[in-house]
Amino acid sequence: MPPKRKLRSQTKTSDIAPNAASAIAYTDSGGAAPNKRSKLSKPIAKFEKEASPTISTIAPAASATNGGPESPVFDHSRPEEKAGIVNRRFYPAEMSNERCAMYNDNSIPRPIEVLNETLSSTKTARAAIRDEPDETGVVVHWFKRDLRIRDNTSLSRASTLAKQKGGGVVALWIMSPEDWEAHLVSPAKCDFEVRSVESLKEELMRDFGIPLHTVEVPRRKDVVGRVLGLAREWGSRNVFCNLEYEVDELRREEKLVRRGVEQGINVEVFHDDCVVPPGALATGAGKQYAVYSPWFRSWIQYLHTNPHILDERPLPSPNPDPFTKSFSHLQEPPTPQPPPSKRLSSESETRMHKLWPAGESSAHTRLTHFLSTKIGRYATTRNFPSLSSTACVSVHHAAGTLAARTSVRSARAINSTKKLDAGLEGVKSWISEVAWRDFYRHVLVHWPYVCMHKPFKYEYTNIEWEYNDSHFEAWKAGRTGYPIVDAGMRCLKETGYLHNRLRMITASFLSKHLLLDWRLGEQYFMSQLVDGDFASNNGGWGFSASTGVDPQPYFRVFNPWLQAERFDEEGEFIREWVEELRGVKGSAVRNPFEAGGEAAREAEKKGYAREIVVHRVAREKCLERYKSGIGRGTA
Repeated sequence: MPPKRKLRSQTKTSDIAPNAASAIAYTDSGGAAPNKRSKLSKPIAKFEKEASPTISTIAPAASATNGGPESPVFDHSRPEEKAGIVNRRFYPAEMSNERCAMYNDNSIPRPIEVLNETLSSTKTARAAIRDEPDETGVVVHWFKRDLRIRDNTSLSRASTLAKQKGGGVVALWIMSPEDWEAHLVSPAKCDFEVRSVESLKEELMRDFGIPLHTVEVPRRKDVVGRVLGLAREWGSRNVFCNLEYEVDELRREEKLVRRGVEQGINVEVFHDDCVVPPGALATGAGKQYAVYSPWFRSWIQYLHTNPHILDERPLPSPNPDPFTKSFSHLQEPPTPQPPPSKRLSSESETRMHKLWPAGESSAHTRLTHFLSTKIGRYATTRNFPSLSSTACVSVHHAAGTLAARTSVRSARAINSTKKLDAGLEGVKSWISEVAWRDFYRHVLVHWPYVCMHKPFKYEYTNIEWEYNDSHFEAWKAGRTGYPIVDAGMRCLKETGYLHNRLRMITASFLSKHLLLDWRLGEQYFMSQLVDGDFASNNGGWGFSASTGVDPQPYFRVFNPWLQAERFDEEGEFIREWVEELRGVKGSAVRNPFEAGGEAAREAEKKGYAREIVVHRVAREKCLERYKSGIGRGTA
C-alpha cells in the first residue's frame, strides 16, 4: 500500500481554476504563468513557419466570459502551444515531467483520492442529512453519461430512498456547451446525446411518472452551483449521480459533495460506468496494473469472486401520482439543442440518425442483434472491417444508453458456461474487448496526467514530433496515398465511426509514418467520433504511438501495405470508401501504383494521391527519432 500523506487543501485546489485539469496544473505555476518546460524534456527547436489554420484555431484566447483563465500567458517556443494541442481557453500549459513523476511516486493526491477523502470526511454529516425527516421526499438523480433507466445504479438507489421518504424522483440533465468544447466532443456525439435525452425524457414520464428537467448552463464552472440551486428550489436535500472518471469531472464531483454538505444537501456518488470500480484491482505488490493481460486475469477473478457485481440494478419505482402532478411542470421546457459549433449539417444529421438510432431501446436492439447473429464468429472475423461483424455498441456505452455491465452479463447469459473466460470463443473474445474499456478507465484514474495532454510514458515528451500542416490535412482528408489509411479516414469523416483495426492503422500512420504529434490525432478523433470516449481513445492512441500504457513497442511500425493485405485482402473496404479506386480490379486496389498496369492508370486517371511518404524511409526515420527522444541513441 502506498504511504499515507496529507492531502492538499481541497478548497484552495478546486477554487484556483474552473476545471479539474486546470486546478491541478495551476498549482505548478503559482496560479498564473504556465509551467516552465521540464528539465527532463528537450525543447523542440523547429516548427514549420506556416502554422495550420485548422490546428492554430483549436485554442482560442481565454476570456472572463468563457470559463478560462482571464490572463493566459503563452509560451510560443513550445510547439504544443503553437499547434493548439493545449486549449488555453480552458487549460494552462502542459505540466512538467517532474509533476507526472510526483503522481507516480504518490507525492501528490490523485483526484479520485481527494474525492474519496471528502466522501469519508463528510460521511457522518451526509448520513444525518439523508436520514432527517423530509417534507417533500424529493430525491434528485442527475443524468450525465448514464442516459438509461435500466441497470442504472444511481437512479435505482435514488428511487429506493424516495420511496422510503414517501416522495419521488426528479431527474435532471444539464447541457454544458463549454464542457463539450473543452473535451472536443464531436457534433455527431452531441446530437446522439440530445436525441437520447429526448427519448429518455419521454419514457421516464410515460412509464414512471418521473419528470426530467433539462437545462443549459453556459459556463462550465457554474454547473455545481446550478445542481445545488435546483435541488434547493425543488425542496430536495438529496442529490444522487453516477461518477465520471476524467479529471475535470472527478474534481467537479468532489466540489459538489463538499459544497452540498455546506448547504445542507447530501450528495451521493456511485460507481456505475465501469464493470469493476477503479482501485478494486491491484498487483501482488499493491500497485495498479500497467499491462492488460494480467489486469484482465485479475478482472475476471474479481468478477468470479464477486458475481453480484454483474447483477442488474432494480428499475426505479413509479412516482406516486400526486408527486408527479406536483412536479410535472419541470418536464415542460424543451431539451436544449447543441450550440452552433456542435450542430450537424442537415445532410449529416439525416445520415447520422439513420446510422445511429439513439436511446436505450435502440441500444438493446443492437446488442440483441449482435448476440443472436454475430457473436459466434466474432473471434475470427472481428479484425476485418468489411465484414461488419462487430457489435457497434460503443456509441451506447459512451453515452450510457447501455451499461458495460449489461453487455457482459448479456454475453454471459448466452455462453455455455457462467465463467467469463471459458466457453464459446466468440463470447470470450467479446467480453475481453468490453473489458478494455474498464482497463483504460482504471489507468486514467491512477495516472490522471494522461487527461492533461501528457503521455503515460511522460519521458516520450522528449520525442521530436513533426507539425507539418500539409501532412496533417492529407491524413484527415484521406489523401495519403495509402488506400487502407485513406479508406479509414474517409469512413470516419462520413460516419463518425471507425473500426478498431482501422483506428490502430490510421493512428500508427500519423504518429510513426508522418511523425506528427500523436495528440493532434487523438484530438481529431475525439472531434469526429460519435462514440468518442476519452479513456478509450487516449488508450488506443497511446498504444499506436507507443507512448501509452501497455503499448505497441516503439520499434513496431505498422506496415500499411501488409495491414491491407491481411485485413482487406480483396480491397472491399477500400473500394467502399475510396471513390477514385472503385474501378481498380482485384487485390491491386491495395497498392495500385505498385501493381502498375491498368490499376496504376485507373488510379492516375481518377486523381488518386501518390504516397506522401515512403514506408521504408518513414520507418527508419521513426526509429531514429524515437531512439533519440527516449535517450536510447547517440546524442
